[in-house]
Amino acid sequence: MSSTSIPNLPEAVFKAYDIRGIVPDQLNAGFARQLGLALAQQARAEGISTLVVGYDGRSSSPELSRALQQGLTQGGINTLDLGMVPTPVVYFAAHTQHTGSGVAITGSHNPSQYNGFKMMMAGRTLHGDDIQKLAHIMAHPEPVDGITPGASSTLSLLDAYVEKISTSVLLARPMKIAIDCGNGVGGVVASALYQALGCSVDALYCDVDGSFPNHHPDPADPSNLQDLIRHVKESDCELGLAFDGDADRLGVVTKSGEIIWPDRQLILYAQDVLQRQQGATIIFDVKCSRHVARAIKHAGGKPQMWQTGHSLIKAKLAETGAPLAGEMSGHIFFKERWYGFDDGLYAGARLLEILSQHEDPSAVLEALPKDISTPEIKLSMQEGQPHALVARLQEEGQFPSATSISTIDGVRAEYADGFGLARASNTTPVVVLRFEGDTEQDVERIKEEFRQALTALEPGISLPF
Repeated sequence: MSSTSIPNLPEAVFKAYDIRGIVPDQLNAGFARQLGLALAQQARAEGISTLVVGYDGRSSSPELSRALQQGLTQGGINTLDLGMVPTPVVYFAAHTQHTGSGVAITGSHNPSQYNGFKMMMAGRTLHGDDIQKLAHIMAHPEPVDGITPGASSTLSLLDAYVEKISTSVLLARPMKIAIDCGNGVGGVVASALYQALGCSVDALYCDVDGSFPNHHPDPADPSNLQDLIRHVKESDCELGLAFDGDADRLGVVTKSGEIIWPDRQLILYAQDVLQRQQGATIIFDVKCSRHVARAIKHAGGKPQMWQTGHSLIKAKLAETGAPLAGEMSGHIFFKERWYGFDDGLYAGARLLEILSQHEDPSAVLEALPKDISTPEIKLSMQEGQPHALVARLQEEGQFPSATSISTIDGVRAEYADGFGLARASNTTPVVVLRFEGDTEQDVERIKEEFRQALTALEPGISLPF
């Protein structure tokens, strides 16, 4: 369903995985209340009576939360107000309070002027057509005359969240770690969680400040990990954990300063889970290293590559019953011993559980397989162009030396000595490219094949690689 005809609503905020935009130009109290009414209408239709609501540390979040809950209660739905909590705690509440439904108000890792809404209904994350359907309801709401208003009550769950994790994740020995919350909302609970696990914790930037005065809260960018790397190197900490703005993604650095990217982390988690669930399916996204599938197979599991996007991965995990899934961006989903949602804080706990069995955790992390690989390379285009170009690449692209081609999300060409990927981002108008090879020469050869495939379709295109 298209939102192109929606009056008085900023179309650009209705993204593939969530709602996100600039405050107050695109998102404001009026928008939030309208969204609350739309979610209430959907909840009523699905027989849901209660939604949990929590928000991050941005200055705009409390007002958006109040307005959203006004819309929900006016539409006859009860709300459980969690206050300022990490996004995973909203998911935790939706599961433990048996609603399966809730909203996390967060701008995630976006700059401070942004905010957004991550939503789940009846146990599923709203994405894609669900988001467009919500937009349509917002533009054409049913009247709420005669509906008995819902009630709002507060619920404090941080202690229960810490207790649940610290009684089920057990470290073999105490550890000394550093954490960097980037002034994001993870700071309200991260230190307490890891101390409850038996860790001594050096906390960097764990005071919540929505202006992010120290660095951007995004561990996918190496520049945001430099303070943590420096601290781990110069202190007696064994390793460092970093979190994004709403703490649903995890970054990891070793004693020597090496960044362990999420696809390598996933190998370690998979090896651990497959000891208990032999033959299980492990899901990973198209941006991950070839070594992920190899390691899963070697550990007795079934690797399944899937589309990028936390909502899409979560849906696939629910569909397959897989005990574990992960993506290159840092969203890790544990279904084994947890609830199947992405949780950077919980992933950090599971990492420490594994590493506490070793005297030198950094050696374990640095021994994980890796190839020569590029970071994400972004080809900026006009709105709509990336998907059109990638669709043509899927139909007409020539990759003569590839051993196989996957088109589940863009084009991923596999080679005997590496892979190349081109996919259209679902959040910004860019084509995302990534390359991996056994050697630098392999990476350059694969890049060249992608250059030729792209320029054959768009002769005048200016490529950033």
